[in-house]
Amino acid sequence: MSSPTRRLTVAQALVRFLSVQYTERDGVRQRLIAGTWGIFGHGNVAGLGQALLEAGEDTMPFHQGRNEQAMVHAAVGYARQLDRLSAQAVTTSIGPGATNLVTGAALATINRLPVLLLPGDSFATRAADPLLQQLEHPSEADLTVNDTLRPVSRYFDRVTRPEALVPAALNAVRVLADPVETGAVTLALPQDVQAEAYDWPEEFFAERIWRVRRPAPDPAELAAAVQAIRQAARPLIVAGGGVHHSRAEEALRALVDATGVPVASTQAGKGSLRHDHPADLGGIGHTGTAVCDDLARAADLVIGVGTRYTDFTTASRTLFQNPDVRFVNLNIAAFDAHKLAALSLVADARTGLEALTEALAGHRVDAGYEAEYRAGKERWERVVAAAFRADDDAVPTQTQVLGALDAVVGDDDVVINAAGSLPGDLHKLWRARSPRQYHLEYGYSCMGYEIPAAVGVQQATPDTPVWALVGDGTYLMMPTEIVTAVQEGLPVNLLLVQNHGYASIGGLSESVGGERFGTAYRHRAADGTFSGDPLPVDLAANAASLGMTVLRARTVRELREALAAARASDRPTCVYVETDTATPTAPPAEAWWDVPVAATASREAAVRAREEYERQVGARRHHL
Repeated sequence: MSSPTRRLTVAQALVRFLSVQYTERDGVRQRLIAGTWGIFGHGNVAGLGQALLEAGEDTMPFHQGRNEQAMVHAAVGYARQLDRLSAQAVTTSIGPGATNLVTGAALATINRLPVLLLPGDSFATRAADPLLQQLEHPSEADLTVNDTLRPVSRYFDRVTRPEALVPAALNAVRVLADPVETGAVTLALPQDVQAEAYDWPEEFFAERIWRVRRPAPDPAELAAAVQAIRQAARPLIVAGGGVHHSRAEEALRALVDATGVPVASTQAGKGSLRHDHPADLGGIGHTGTAVCDDLARAADLVIGVGTRYTDFTTASRTLFQNPDVRFVNLNIAAFDAHKLAALSLVADARTGLEALTEALAGHRVDAGYEAEYRAGKERWERVVAAAFRADDDAVPTQTQVLGALDAVVGDDDVVINAAGSLPGDLHKLWRARSPRQYHLEYGYSCMGYEIPAAVGVQQATPDTPVWALVGDGTYLMMPTEIVTAVQEGLPVNLLLVQNHGYASIGGLSESVGGERFGTAYRHRAADGTFSGDPLPVDLAANAASLGMTVLRARTVRELREALAAARASDRPTCVYVETDTATPTAPPAEAWWDVPVAATASREAAVRAREEYERQVGARRHHL
């Protein structure tokens, strides 16, 4: 007997299929694809556009974006806020709409965050060839611009026939729901195939539940890790983003309370412990705190939990200097668990931490070690207090801006940032009060991420105050989704810091002999350099023109008042402040970062920088 079928276009079938996919973890079910972002053009308007219209908002909610890259950032912010258990799709036309996805896709894949990309593509039949916006290659006729998405996607497929959608769609959601494999998933959809009808088996539209596993550690790996921890005199936990993705914060606290092992956090892992826990020592690495980096240099055992060990975390492999240092890596991905020649503990973060706590019963670090790191934490708290301290009538420095925000936000507010000098100041100074408060995208450190991500986070948690911290450089990259926030009535808060240029790269340029070349937003001077007067650009007026309520603050007192008013507002609000860049208040870097310096140069600044570079690079270790 033949199975019943339903006649739909490929695009209609895909939308129906996606609407009945769910994840489930710990008995809690969530919709896997909770909505679709889209900008329509000739490559998707008659296919996916018509399918979304026909399905309706109840079946597949639709969100109108203004920039294709920004739509991916919004979807990524949404997925991160919901611990990767729910995601969104993004559809674009062919040509520039599709290639604009590449940056967002790279960000999603590097950060292991799920997003489904549905770009239109050239005709599969080649009935009309070449198409508007089609790439023609003289020796590869099947190559399209969507192939640029292959290296930045965790899964890529091109659906060139209707029946090919079934395995492609199933593989796509399998990867999206898998905590090891997840990232950007691309289904390239030729525009003629999108509109083609097919008789689909009803089973394709049956509700599917993708259970998110919590694998337990292998007993032998667990025993080896426990032995290493028991033998260590100066262990240090490095908490990464995997702690949050697994919702393992309570399991981490239980382990720390039982053993006294202190915790340092990566950018993605900050907030794994509340800032007021005596064992939470803040950020680690190039942008870390003094207490964290001092302990890391002397640690004889580093316990990585859900971290990828990027160069900022390891200070370009110069941080862990104890000649006897060993590593234990708890990670759900074997690829990351084996880094730094570690004893690997391949398991879900929460399950693995619970197993460690049970197996380490009765073990605790030496009281002298606890006293040492607690005293270091107290010293650093005084550094934070000094950086945040400000006179009410002063023009605030950037760190004083963070101090004013710190005084206003509630425990459950979300603070979003990604690029510039703010990530370094935040990693050193921000005192995270809840697991989701600190939202730094530093795997790709993508300028322009913050505003669209705030839109996605606000969609995911509508009742949560959300703050996008943006410098003038990143604001000019991508302010477009302000319009989306206004359209959707999402009360995101934008803290816009004006410092007239690429401040972070300016400082880096100076340190590596680049003399801040090309980093200031200024008119050209008589000698042709960008060293004239600041540009007469009014970013506050621009934000207002896009529909935001704008509050201008000139002093610390006005800034506090504006931030409080923004938090109380029920509509998108921008707080604009121009900072004092002449008064340094940020603590210096406590560890190195490898940015190669010119080996030969005629300018004195570069020669001196190269001498310092050669001194620093000599401390690198490979931990083989």
